Amino acid sequence: IALTDPAGGVTITQPPQTATSFFKIAENQLITIAWNFTNVIAQPTSLTLVAVGANGNTYPVGPDPSGHLPGTATSIVWDVYSYQQAHPNTPLAQASYTLHMWDDRGPTATERAGYMSPNTALAFALYTPQAYTPLASGWTCTGCSGALVARPALAGIFFTLFLMLFSGWRVLRT
Repeated sequence: IALTDPAGGVTITQPPQTATSFFKIAENQLITIAWNFTNVIAQPTSLTLVAVGANGNTYPVGPDPSGHLPGTATSIVWDVYSYQQAHPNTPLAQASYTLHMWDDRGPTATERAGYMSPNTALAFALYTPQAYTPLASGWTCTGCSGALVARPALAGIFFTLFLMLFSGWRVLRT
């Protein structure tokens, strides 16, 4: 490897990095993370993937309890629901996460020609869906305000008053 070669890296191909992806913590909802190596000449012997939550907790990604993969891997499927069931003491929070990925040199490895640099470019969020409640069962929108719907005449009076003052402003100034 020549010293003039660029430092290697990883480009995340799935999920797209154009916007934050939201993933459901539910049965049969698998998360696929895929990547390509760029300018990596010295193939790593192993990779480590962990999700770092907004709460500061670190969670291994994938089926291995420590988040390790072979160095030639270019994708992983993460069953967050199974992880949640197997780790009740450290559950995944409904929060934003950053994927941290590094080779066998560790998470603090410096850039080096032809070697993979650690990657923290992927941001995603996890959420737990709520159970469906039909309207007939008494569902109500807790975040909605029905004040204007309950008293439409009051909204009309305020609008009329505003329009009257705004249109007569010139007359009131003189």
